[in-house]
Amino acid sequence: MSFTPEDLNNYLLSFCDPEPELLRKIDRETQLEVLMPRMLSGHLQGRTLSMLSKIMAPKRILEIGTFTGYATLCFAEGLHADGKIITLDINEELEERVRGYFETSDFNHQIDYRIGDAQKSIAELDEIFDIVFIDADKKNNGTYYNLIFDKVRSGGLIITDNVLWSGKVLTNINDTDTSNIHTFNEMVAADQRVEKLILPIRDGLFIARKK
Repeated sequence: MSFTPEDLNNYLLSFCDPEPELLRKIDRETQLEVLMPRMLSGHLQGRTLSMLSKIMAPKRILEIGTFTGYATLCFAEGLHADGKIITLDINEELEERVRGYFETSDFNHQIDYRIGDAQKSIAELDEIFDIVFIDADKKNNGTYYNLIFDKVRSGGLIITDNVLWSGKVLTNINDTDTSNIHTFNEMVAADQRVEKLILPIRDGLFIARKK
């Protein structure tokens, strides 16, 4: 899920701030104990998300797709002192593990972790967000984008993960997920309401800044 050769990736990491100990623990335990550990953001992408959050100093963040909470905690590092991150996930089996990680962090009081259907949860939100991170079921990227668009302030960021899909976007592979990601990328590229770019970090981050 990374396009960077291992030696170059190691070089990049050598000039990157280290992970906090809790994030190292989450990474290690996810790799050893959780199915599909590749879904975790990891060191370089995590520091990227943290940096973006610190630049924005957000009061409200929405994350769609928590997994084991790694990216949640990266974003939380940049929260305003009275800020909050709402993170949505549907996987009840990971809930106890993830709540345990959050409870041992410095940001537990700023994290609102909700289990349930994300589309329903988003519809019930009465908040304006500085950052939205879309990292859930890829077939619904466009649905989530449209659902949250009016809940993002002018100047806010909509960040979508896995938009390069392990390089499949460059091939003639026409499986459903790849097709859905192509469609989403084209939709955002054509959206004149945002400034946008794709960063080739890990599996691709599509960053859209609302005008």
